[in-house]
Amino acid sequence: METPMHNELKKEFQLERMILFSDAVFAIAITLLVIEMKVPEISRELISEDKLIEALAELIPKFIGFLVSFFIIGLYWTVHHRMFGFVINYNQRLLWLNLLFLLSIALMPFSTAFYSDYLYTFFKTPVLVYASNICFLGIMNYVLWRYIGKPERHLAEGLTKTMCRYFSIRAIMVPLAFILMTIIYIYFPWLAVFIPVCIPLMMFGIKKLFGRKLAQELKQTHHSTEHSKAGKQ
Repeated sequence: METPMHNELKKEFQLERMILFSDAVFAIAITLLVIEMKVPEISRELISEDKLIEALAELIPKFIGFLVSFFIIGLYWTVHHRMFGFVINYNQRLLWLNLLFLLSIALMPFSTAFYSDYLYTFFKTPVLVYASNICFLGIMNYVLWRYIGKPERHLAEGLTKTMCRYFSIRAIMVPLAFILMTIIYIYFPWLAVFIPVCIPLMMFGIKKLFGRKLAQELKQTHHSTEHSKAGKQ
């Protein structure tokens, strides 16, 4: 016969499995990014310092793509870590939504390589593929925040309505920025490159907008969590 304590431990174990699986997908995606950058191969008869420098110069687009995608994946790992810091329960729908989110992460090495290989060509298809991947990632992040933020689902603890709204707006700003970048790229490719650079400024503006109320709620949540832990001890 299963006791309430046994059910609680079982639930925590299953939730931990989902988080560990998610971390593994993030780690593999970042690893695959660097695997795409192959060491230049030059025949011994033609090798020279100039040839090596020239070969490395040809890898610059790949380095740019790697760095951008590395920090994007790293950023979303921290977001996922923060999100599941609130999650205390799960259901089948949350499992599938998280899996779709991880699908967008797993696609990053391919879309990055495709975009990087044609960075200087100004073809529209590589940009569209890469931007679509980022939009998919941002939209799934938004959907997850909205899903766990509904109190009636009993999936999260300490996530207030203000926090959920704040994290949701931050999540949706990224795909909106990349949609704008794609539209501008059609007409002004060089200008479009600077749109993603504006995302940190947009995030800063959103944080200032929520400001003091968000800080107070985060502080209250932290104190409540500490008090709850102390009570259990």
